[in-house]
Amino acid sequence: MVAIHGFPSASWDWHAVWPELVRRFRVIAPDMIGFGWSAKPRDHAYSILDQATLHEGLLRQLGVARAHVLAHDYGDTVAQELLARHLDGALGFAIDSVCFLNGGLFPETHRPRAVQRVLASPLGRVVGRLTSKRAFGRGMTAIFGPATPPSAALIDELWTLLRHHDGHLVLHHLIGYMAERRRHRGRWVGALTRATVPMRVIDGLADPVSGAHMLARYRELVRNPDICELPEIGHYPQLEDPAGVLRGFLGFHDRIAA
Repeated sequence: MVAIHGFPSASWDWHAVWPELVRRFRVIAPDMIGFGWSAKPRDHAYSILDQATLHEGLLRQLGVARAHVLAHDYGDTVAQELLARHLDGALGFAIDSVCFLNGGLFPETHRPRAVQRVLASPLGRVVGRLTSKRAFGRGMTAIFGPATPPSAALIDELWTLLRHHDGHLVLHHLIGYMAERRRHRGRWVGALTRATVPMRVIDGLADPVSGAHMLARYRELVRNPDICELPEIGHYPQLEDPAGVLRGFLGFHDRIAA
């Protein structure tokens, strides 16, 4: 299974569900370029297409011919591009299933936070440089569910990953994914509507970015939608309600196996 993390965090996002995942799967969970412990070159042409190609290359190097995909946030869009390549017969491995957690599957329903809008503006370079741990913590808390806020320890961990290799200095490059989603909407939404592999969405409904309103659009566009709803949970369900995510994810795979 390939686990693809979100923005602006890293594969550490999966730590709360990791023990159960590795009981059942061989799990591959890289930090994408620009994130976590990976390199964060300031002159790199960061893009969703590039991230998908890097995942494809990693699996080729590891000799993986087939994989299930679990994705969150930014990783959802990477997974959509991988799914589009799979449907085109142009992917180096076969996708057996996809499970999406909260993310901007449809650009028309994505509700970016104010800081994301500023990062995507000409002021983005300055904002990234001036971002403080306190501001980062406030921003993360605002997208978690009201009853499941991130702990101080979790903010410390995510801040450490963000700042490693001066990652805050490339945030304005990474945020380009929002424009990419609009530019490639036909391809990436089309991957969902044309999908031939099992798909499930596990969504925290209280997420202000991609919660219940995103699910409503998913139901409109995707045939026979398979959805697992987590009431009162925000944008990071795998951290806020790991037990709920595991029930939804492993139950999905039990059905596939049956």
